[in-house]
Amino acid sequence: MKHTIAFELNGRAVEVAGVRSTLSLLEMLRDELGVTSPKAGCLTGDCGCCNVHLDGDLVPSCLVLAPMVEGRRVTTVEGLSSGPDDLAPLQEAFYENLAAQCGFCTSGQLMTAQALLSATPEPTRADVKAWMAGSLCRCTGYYKIIDAVLDAAGRIGVGPVPTRGRA
Repeated sequence: MKHTIAFELNGRAVEVAGVRSTLSLLEMLRDELGVTSPKAGCLTGDCGCCNVHLDGDLVPSCLVLAPMVEGRRVTTVEGLSSGPDDLAPLQEAFYENLAAQCGFCTSGQLMTAQALLSATPEPTRADVKAWMAGSLCRCTGYYKIIDAVLDAAGRIGVGPVPTRGRA
């Protein structure tokens, strides 16, 4: 069976026609809508590479069937900032703390960290470690990621931090 699905993606209304009942949200985002920030890692919901927010809750998009997002709100890493040329404080902190290496897991890490900061605006190092444990990364060893999340918590508490010039 095929569906037409209408939902909100990163603050804008979208509609996708001809969606199979078995299509995952991850596949719909990447293949039908061209949103490539969520990555296909394990496809079992264990690695965190495909994490997105669904109505504000952190979910692995590989485990959500696309028809389940009808009428709902989906946020990917592109929805964290106010525009394509801006970075959210969390993204800025990842950039400045060198928390992204190869970049494969970065969008999932950012979505997990955003969920943490929404739930716990002033997390401890232990809080960050616990939340980020479900987002696998083979490059950074997590120290820079943890530092970036704690840095972002401070930035969000004081308001947006201006971005630095980048080449």
